[in-house]
Amino acid sequence: MPQRRDAEVLVFDADDTLWENNVLFERVIDDFLDWLNHPTLDRVQIRTVLDDIERANAVAHGYGSKIFLRSLGECLEKLRQRPATERERAEIEGLAAALIGHQVELMPGVAATLDDLATRHELLLLTKGEREEQQRKLDACGLLHHFRAAHIVPEKDADTYRWLAGEHAFDPATAWMIGNSPRSDILPARAAGMNAVFIPNENTWVLEHDELDPNDAGVIRLAAFTDLLQHF
Repeated sequence: MPQRRDAEVLVFDADDTLWENNVLFERVIDDFLDWLNHPTLDRVQIRTVLDDIERANAVAHGYGSKIFLRSLGECLEKLRQRPATERERAEIEGLAAALIGHQVELMPGVAATLDDLATRHELLLLTKGEREEQQRKLDACGLLHHFRAAHIVPEKDADTYRWLAGEHAFDPATAWMIGNSPRSDILPARAAGMNAVFIPNENTWVLEHDELDPNDAGVIRLAAFTDLLQHF
């Protein structure tokens, strides 16, 4: 069993690390593709179009359910080469209605693991997205008492992690970013001088995928959230 590290700063991602998130969007996309029923393009081809639209909207407008609905509408308009009708927009909103009121579903073992880690380490939470939507999930998760602070940011890049280190006066070299996204959690944290723990989630959004250096000693790869207790 690996030796546990002494008290350090552990920074946690939220969506798809502490609780399920993207799988809900994937279910809506599946329903959207069924509903669209395009006469010539298959699901993979349509998904490529949607991914490109989502990528552009993430840069221009950010993240969250409202931007996702916008992307679905723009995808419809591009494929049908005309503006969406009011009825079509209402039907798309109906497909995605479950995203708005969905209860937070914690990953297995998250609450107990945080209970344990909080006795030995300083815990912070860092999540990106639309502020009101992310705050709703934070308020509903029942985990905030474990964290010294929780921050909602529009993007998670290296400057965000440098800001976090300055805000809480910790040495990046003794801190760990824990998350499922190579693009938002692991690579920018490493660029800012932090260590990282990568916990893959099979439902991670395709736009969060990226290549990790298998020889990077500053990244620990774990199969499950509960495995953190073997290292920290």
